[in-house]
Amino acid sequence: MLPCLHEARTENHSGGKQGLLSSGRKFAKAGFAAGFAVWPRRRTIIAAMAASVFLPIEVSDAGWLSDILKNSPKHGKSPTHVTSRKPATLAKRAASPKSHTAKLAALGLAVLKPSASKPVAAKCDPSKFRVVLDVGHTADSEGATSARNVAEFVFNLRLAQRIEEKLKADGFPETKLLVTEGKGRPSLVKRVIAANELHADLFLSIHHDSVPNSLLENWEFEGKKSHFSDRFSGYSVFVSRNNPDFKTSLAFAKLVGKEMTAQGLQYAQQYTQAIMGRYQHPLLNKETGVYGYDQLVVLRSTRMPAVLLEAGSIINRDEELKMDLPERRDIISNAVATAVKEFCDPQPVFLGPL
Repeated sequence: MLPCLHEARTENHSGGKQGLLSSGRKFAKAGFAAGFAVWPRRRTIIAAMAASVFLPIEVSDAGWLSDILKNSPKHGKSPTHVTSRKPATLAKRAASPKSHTAKLAALGLAVLKPSASKPVAAKCDPSKFRVVLDVGHTADSEGATSARNVAEFVFNLRLAQRIEEKLKADGFPETKLLVTEGKGRPSLVKRVIAANELHADLFLSIHHDSVPNSLLENWEFEGKKSHFSDRFSGYSVFVSRNNPDFKTSLAFAKLVGKEMTAQGLQYAQQYTQAIMGRYQHPLLNKETGVYGYDQLVVLRSTRMPAVLLEAGSIINRDEELKMDLPERRDIISNAVATAVKEFCDPQPVFLGPL
């Protein structure tokens, strides 16, 4: 910021004080007759400086004053017009508001930031706002297997259907449930294309969590061999910094995490640990359990804000039982619906008094 202030002072000095001192020297050398001829120029300077206080930012700066001086009358002649800025100059200044802020600050004027007078987001129309609920995985590629040998896809579908019902009941009729067919990466591409073609306002992918194979333990359930890990539990929220609207994705992710926490749920904290191997991810918000997952296709390739919710761990034997309960699905659905409503109708956020 200091360089900007220095440039503003230099420009103002060269357009103001130096011009007046130069006129003074001419007055002394040429005598009264020559000095009398510069008075119109001095009146122009005074008028220009006074007017600059009341002009908008686009013209009230040292550069404008310099333009006035260049076109001020010489030898007592009246100017035909004052040259206005060229369109290219105006466009450049409009695209660079920081220069105006720096110059106003150099002149000792207070600058009101846009965020000080406007809410952080505009209110949306719930009847037209479209949330795409992506059911994680497919019937052909079922994702993780729970401690009791139930496919993750089954958990994902039931929860996504409940969230869909809740959002529609709460006034979001354009909510779409996205169930994809196929295996592996092709199914990921399909769901991204579908979401983009639906022109979604928000994309939320529903999943249930597990752990790396190296952390699994063996046990038997109903006579069948299975695996479990009771070491970790909790929900997680993921966003990609490669999403074209990362800031909005992060904002919605925080709302989801905040509402999950408000429902008494805790987020999984293992993703920052080295034991997670290639599944280790940075924690972007420690209050709400939002992690970064930059390379995930459904988060980085969608053209709208996108969030992935790991609703809970189905490899944890106790949490699996809870995730299977309609009551838990209701809790999570309420949290997601509340987050969407807060996202769609944000409360105005104002800075304190200036």
